[in-house]
Amino acid sequence: MSGSQLWDDVDFYFASHLTPDDEPLQAALRESEAAGLPHISVTATQGKFLQLLAQVQGARTILEIGTLAGYSTIWLARALPADGRLISLEYNPKHAEVATRNIARAELDRIVEVRVGPALELLPQLADENPAPFDLVFIDADKANNAHYVDWALKLTRTGSLIIVDNVVRGGRVADSDSTEPDVVGTRAAIELIASHPRLSGTALQTVGSKGYDGFALARVLA
Repeated sequence: MSGSQLWDDVDFYFASHLTPDDEPLQAALRESEAAGLPHISVTATQGKFLQLLAQVQGARTILEIGTLAGYSTIWLARALPADGRLISLEYNPKHAEVATRNIARAELDRIVEVRVGPALELLPQLADENPAPFDLVFIDADKANNAHYVDWALKLTRTGSLIIVDNVVRGGRVADSDSTEPDVVGTRAAIELIASHPRLSGTALQTVGSKGYDGFALARVLA
């Protein structure tokens, strides 16, 4: 059995026991497929992991950078209380349209707002609104700007907030200091920012599963 097949089998086993079938989530995946969106959503087990992190954090406010079809958005929003708030930023209007339908089907549109446009334009606008600090920020957008997103996350959070950066392994390419590929350069800059910033304590973990070889970074905002 190949390594990737084994990863698929293990993911299926975990998901079948720990993340049972859920129609709104399955519908979100079907809508994404039908609309021709990229197959880059988090897996069910990763979505449940995000939800558990938000619950452990006691999150009431969440910022998501990169919505896609809203699959991860649904997982995260379900961790919030009835008066919680999740703002998700999506560059592509088509993706945002699909996500908005999926979120409404999951009956989460009362607490989730999808904003459309380049995140580096939307983030200053959001800051100008002087929102309450976000308890958790999930970054899963264009990797070239990862360091900029981490920097903005710091401006929009508080002591004790969590910042999660997805897809940081880049198939192992993140270890290549000579790489000039924008996704690698941007991800390395984010990792080095987390490592050097006096207000952040973080780590990164490698993962395997049905989406292949990847990983995420997790950072806590310090005083």
